[in-house]
Amino acid sequence: MTGNGREDETRRRLLDAAGEIFSCKGYQAATVREITKLAKANLAAIHYHFGSKDRLYQAVLEHAHREAGRRYPPDLGLVGDAPPEVRLYAYIRALLLRLEDKGRHSWLMRLMAREMAEPSPNLTTVVERCLAPANAVLRDIVAALLGGDPNPLTVARFAQSIVGQCRHFVLDQPILERLYPDCDPSQDGVDALALHITRFSLAAMGFPDAMHFPQPTLEPLCGDAL
Repeated sequence: MTGNGREDETRRRLLDAAGEIFSCKGYQAATVREITKLAKANLAAIHYHFGSKDRLYQAVLEHAHREAGRRYPPDLGLVGDAPPEVRLYAYIRALLLRLEDKGRHSWLMRLMAREMAEPSPNLTTVVERCLAPANAVLRDIVAALLGGDPNPLTVARFAQSIVGQCRHFVLDQPILERLYPDCDPSQDGVDALALHITRFSLAAMGFPDAMHFPQPTLEPLCGDAL
């Protein structure tokens, strides 16, 4: 392995280790010593690759969001120019896949939950760089579905409601399994859940015959699996 290859590998291990530690302990309680120990790196590695604990934390959040967006982009499976209702289904399905991802960066949702409860100085940067671009896509879809020149507040509330449904069905699943033991909303898989949220949201926006909106056929991609 070349020098640069070893450095890249060390950086990757630091990012993964920091993600695990930060998501379990939070930014304040996590120490660079335990991060480097988990990453099997020396203490100087964090300063060399990131400069500080604060910049490591920001890099962890950005890296995980970037990877999640790469695996499950908002237009996952769309081919060509699709109508806004199909784009909405693709967006919701991709978001569910990101939220349910049990892969290498599964700690991202835990880390973001901590950010919501205990915001760090990096939250604004993460929102602007990682969350805002995808949110702009969703607002564009909602505006197209509402038609005309919709009120920005109305668009924002519909977008927030759509994301809220996705987060509820995934992040609250341990509670839902107990509240609805015989009818777990996720029992038929991501596609069925995405279709339900899409139909529900389309109905709220006045889409004709929303509850009979057919499930779109999307092109399978390499990252398109749980």
